[in-house]
Amino acid sequence: MNQKPIPNRRNFIKRFSLALGTTALGIPLLNLSSCQSEGGGNEQAGTADQDQQEQANTRKLGIALVGLGQYSKEQLAPALKETKHCYLAGIVTGTPSKVAEWQKAYNIADKNVYNYQNFDQIKDNPDIDVVYVVLPNSMHAEYTIRAAKAGKHVICEKPMATTVEDCQRMLDACRENNVTLAIGYRLHFEPYNQRVMELGQKQVFGKVKSIKADNSQDMTKDSPDVWRLDRKLSGGGPLMDVGIYCVQGACYTMGRDPVAVTAQFGKVTNPEYFKDVEESISWQLEFPDGVIANSNTSYSTEANLLAGEAENGWWRVSPAYAYDGKEGETSEGKMDYPQVFEQALQMDGISQSILENKPTKVPGEMGLRDVKIMEAIYEAARTGKRVTIPA
Repeated sequence: MNQKPIPNRRNFIKRFSLALGTTALGIPLLNLSSCQSEGGGNEQAGTADQDQQEQANTRKLGIALVGLGQYSKEQLAPALKETKHCYLAGIVTGTPSKVAEWQKAYNIADKNVYNYQNFDQIKDNPDIDVVYVVLPNSMHAEYTIRAAKAGKHVICEKPMATTVEDCQRMLDACRENNVTLAIGYRLHFEPYNQRVMELGQKQVFGKVKSIKADNSQDMTKDSPDVWRLDRKLSGGGPLMDVGIYCVQGACYTMGRDPVAVTAQFGKVTNPEYFKDVEESISWQLEFPDGVIANSNTSYSTEANLLAGEAENGWWRVSPAYAYDGKEGETSEGKMDYPQVFEQALQMDGISQSILENKPTKVPGEMGLRDVKIMEAIYEAARTGKRVTIPA
């Protein structure tokens, strides 16, 4: 299904350095991946690990994009021309007129082209190792589960699904079929946001006192006839689309999960656009040590901020969530990191974890956690009560 272009999400000539990698900053990330059994440190284990590493360094995983909308066309597919551990092997589309253009641009064989009716036949295709689900939110669960049953690893765009129940079904399907489920949280592979993780989790400026996270995009400049404004397809309004970055930002700043939330819906100023989903929503996430993360998201204004205040300093990144043009500063001075091709680093990082049989740092469990948090935010806004977030 086609995706509507979103204002300020433009494609441009990327300036990046893939050599930066995701380990350059040595940052501790959220421990939400499944546990791995500990090795005995013997020579045999070391040799096996070395062989696995050598194999991972030489093999590329074939990725099939499911849904050829704007994000696939302008971000993911170009990124797959730059990746080291994966490549664009196949496409799944319900629009036959797109096929020839994509095949020509990316040298995709006829046998690697699928539609939504014959999608399950992908199980017989050894060229495709990973299915990347880039569909409207309500379709994430169905195609993740179908891909898992076909024996393919899955990257699913955010939000993972529109309900906690669907998230759990996705996790169960991937576990039962012994495949990886990763969520498309690209900012875990991006240096400005990695620096925020380090500042918060390592308490570089002392204990974190507060967090501010805002992300809004004006949807009223174009037609209201888009799937993001249809609750059945999107699961909600700006919270599910761009507000999830604020949820993520607060969690990876702290390196832990929030325990409760209060929230408030904003006033509807444009009922033509917002008859089915919220126009805006604000919320206050409470963390175990009393830190509050204040956030706001809207489909009728513009904002892009992740900031924090600690005992002995502060930081601010704005724009923090955009595909490009990030800028940041701390109480000690300006942040200075390269503008990277985030989607390339993201897909390489996930592919490398699959090749090395290691947990991804953006696992399905993280996606489930975030949907739990967003459901709690909606409940708090509807009821006006403080809502405890389930573990």
